[in-house]
Amino acid sequence: MKQVFRVLQIAFTYIGTVVGAGFATGQEILQFFTQYGKWATITIALSTMLFVWLGTKMMLIAHDTRSRSYEDLNKHLFGHKAGKWITWITLIVLIGVNSVMLAGAGSVFMEHLGLHYQTGLIITLIGTYLLLGRGMQAILQMNSIVVPMMLLLSLLMIFSTLHHPGVFRFVTLTTDSNPFQAWISPLLYTAFNLALAQAVLVPVGSQIRHRNTLKWGGILGGIGVGFMLMAAHFAMSAQMPGIVQFEIPMGSIAFQLGWIVQSVYVSLIFMEIFTTFVADIYGMTLQLRQHIDVHPRLITLVIMMLCYSFSQFGFSSLLSVLYPIFGCMALFWAGKLIRDRWGTFRGRNNMN
Repeated sequence: MKQVFRVLQIAFTYIGTVVGAGFATGQEILQFFTQYGKWATITIALSTMLFVWLGTKMMLIAHDTRSRSYEDLNKHLFGHKAGKWITWITLIVLIGVNSVMLAGAGSVFMEHLGLHYQTGLIITLIGTYLLLGRGMQAILQMNSIVVPMMLLLSLLMIFSTLHHPGVFRFVTLTTDSNPFQAWISPLLYTAFNLALAQAVLVPVGSQIRHRNTLKWGGILGGIGVGFMLMAAHFAMSAQMPGIVQFEIPMGSIAFQLGWIVQSVYVSLIFMEIFTTFVADIYGMTLQLRQHIDVHPRLITLVIMMLCYSFSQFGFSSLLSVLYPIFGCMALFWAGKLIRDRWGTFRGRNNMN
């Protein structure tokens, strides 16, 4: 029973790491999948298989090679010199992404709770700092609470859509988009998200003792991500093309289900931002700890202050340059992960 619980903790942490603010609002799913009409069902299935395979393989490689941070994994995949460059680019992108997420947390407090923007930022930072004192265990436990709630909300979205006139639109919806874009989208989406998720999944892989626990946690986590992708696509397809006009497409659906669901949805958006933010700060701290000989709590504090600063002044101009570079790098990174001989489901050198 203890092993089953640990498998679920890993699966929930995997899901919680991938499902950030962009996923929760529905914008990522709309841009990468739903806009491509009936092809989205197949491309989501492809993306799910990649999440199952590559996410699990990443954690198993981290376990087998005893990688302490995503820098160790990148050095393993690309060699010492190239691995260091890729790690530093990843670090910059992670700081940028988490600055945007922190700004999103402030916006949730301001727009939905009637509190000051800065109050949301400060509460998020203080909560992160306190939780990180408990290490990986806090991240596992936090996701064990938040992710089941997210899965329940996804089920509610499915059941509410079953009564919608456009219930079968997910298999009939047409698109004018280029077929090449439709098929490259799941590859980009999976590679980009896994390249960012390595900040969390590598420490998980290295700190879990039993290989089989990691394997089944990765498999269930990948399936869970795919289920949530499909649930959101199913719900949004029924309301296409009108739903494209909304900045928060999933929010427009949640708001139709009453104030209780609306309140839960808003709370989940914040919690999804918070869990991803906490996990990413933890992963970046582990990586920088290998280069800076100071207490990890001080490193954590500096990273959070950087994110706080960028959340005030914006990081959009730099991210607009870095995102395409990182997207191409993520595809190359995923290719190296696929080709790597370590981390197979059967194990290497009969490791248990």
